[in-house]
Amino acid sequence: MYYGSYMYPYHYYINVPNYDYVRQSIYWTTPNEIGHAKRSGNLQSSTGRDKIELQDYGPEPFAVNITEASKQNNTYRTALWTGNHLQVTLMSLNVGEDIGLEIHPNVDQFLRIEQGQGIVKMGKSKDNLNYERKVYEDYAIMIPAGTYHNVTNTGNIPLKLYSIYAPPQHLHGTVHVTKADAMAVE
Repeated sequence: MYYGSYMYPYHYYINVPNYDYVRQSIYWTTPNEIGHAKRSGNLQSSTGRDKIELQDYGPEPFAVNITEASKQNNTYRTALWTGNHLQVTLMSLNVGEDIGLEIHPNVDQFLRIEQGQGIVKMGKSKDNLNYERKVYEDYAIMIPAGTYHNVTNTGNIPLKLYSIYAPPQHLHGTVHVTKADAMAVE
């Protein structure tokens, strides 16, 4: 069907953002970043995405694809960035494993599930964890200071997540390969 211009006397302009939601091309990388990737041994992963060297980059300015870093991490806990007032750690819980019931009296905590599924339990006392929710990929969990909490992997693949502590909870450069390593240090 033909619509003549007389049918649409008004011209409408839409202000559409110029965002490209597709993963950034390697060709957009600056020469210094390319050199850094070569020096640090970063390679393309099997999914075609950049492999990230998992280490503590804080307190220097840093940007990362947090989903990729979280999924790449295979340790119980690795500090990715530690500043004076904030810390980001990556965690991987094996099937059936949990973080372990814990409380941070003066630290607020944010968790985000990047892969897998689990259950989060929270409460004001360790004998009364009256808050319980099933959590999956893309879920965020906010834990107020002074709240007992635990997350358990209930799925059939590792539960990958990242945690933000404010203020930092672990030493700069912390790597706990297993939960037993973390328990021994704490």
